[in-house]
Amino acid sequence: MSDVLAVNIGSSSVKFALYTVVDALHVEAAHVSGLIEGLEPSGRPRLSVKADGAVREKILEAAKPPRSNMEVALEALKDLLLEVLKGRPLVAVAHRIVHGGDVFCEPVVLGEPALSALERLCPLAPLHQPHNLAGVRACRAAFPEVPQVGCFDTAFHKTMSELESHFGLPRSFYAEGVRRYGFHGLSYEYVSTRLMRRSEAAQGRLLMAHLGSGSSLCAAVKGLSQASSMGFSALDGLLMGTRSGSIDPGVLLYLLAEGWTADRIGRLLYKESGLLGVSGISADMRRLRDSNSPDAHFAIELYAHRIIREAGALIAVMGGLDAIAFTGGIGEHDAALRASVCEGLAHLGVRLLPEANAQARGSETLPIQDPASSAEVWVIPTDEGRVAAESALRALKSDRRHDLPLQL
Repeated sequence: MSDVLAVNIGSSSVKFALYTVVDALHVEAAHVSGLIEGLEPSGRPRLSVKADGAVREKILEAAKPPRSNMEVALEALKDLLLEVLKGRPLVAVAHRIVHGGDVFCEPVVLGEPALSALERLCPLAPLHQPHNLAGVRACRAAFPEVPQVGCFDTAFHKTMSELESHFGLPRSFYAEGVRRYGFHGLSYEYVSTRLMRRSEAAQGRLLMAHLGSGSSLCAAVKGLSQASSMGFSALDGLLMGTRSGSIDPGVLLYLLAEGWTADRIGRLLYKESGLLGVSGISADMRRLRDSNSPDAHFAIELYAHRIIREAGALIAVMGGLDAIAFTGGIGEHDAALRASVCEGLAHLGVRLLPEANAQARGSETLPIQDPASSAEVWVIPTDEGRVAAESALRALKSDRRHDLPLQL
């Protein structure tokens, strides 16, 4: 028996899950999972872990210089692994990395040359990439004998055509890497793979909606990405928790002319917009649902409208629609949002079964369409960690490494 550890490391948190290896390419569902949060410099680290159906929490001692809270977190994670693995080997640490650019289209064992190349992509995903890579280096120090494997959110979208990935800029920009990439690929790989096993319709033209603090849509045909609402960066497309989504570039030119700096515009687009900016209350959909504020209600309506608007474009790219899949924190748990989106697609014949929609809470994969619906509608809980864990096994089996300097 052996295990793979999947981690998603951000600026102030470490999400983790431990998967038992079944064979050379597959793992079982996670038997241990959890979150360590409060890792910002002034934060108080807290560990929450679920194992054997039980949840336990622990306040960790804050770091004292020169140590960081991230080091405290990984030490606590290492102690936890020693407890739960009971001598079983850890064969890999699988890292979710947001941006792989044009080079990293498959999971790879990460060496220093690869990390250096990936650091050059940090400007394309400033909220995620720097922390993902810092987490890889921290895990290399904490688990020096265990291979670290990078699994990239952009890789699923490598099948998009040049027509889809090009901007209307001089072609030289495409050669420099200024193009549409698409994100949330680990989630879309999980959803499409699992759903195609359950549904013949999902093997055709499938619209996937990953809706959470980061939100996007993906159009897939026969399990292959054709288009994504996200593009060059994780800012594009839908309204999100604190991100603006698509915006007329003329607005940015206007702000520059008004004296705004690039840093100030970056804060506006990444951290001060979306549900938070429109509502003036919160980036949390649950809190907005509970609010009586007209601005909160408008933010929810705008969020749904942008999904419907973008869905129409992606359905057109596919030439029709056979199935829809909702996933992510909002997509899995907000029945009212699912109803709003499907009502906006009613002209295509999409119909929900209200009772089934109300009962779907993200705990299992469920169909929620009316029998008369022109397309199937599914709610499916995503598991990006499991995709990362199995991707790591593939990389180890093929000995897929990047040990030479890379040019991006």
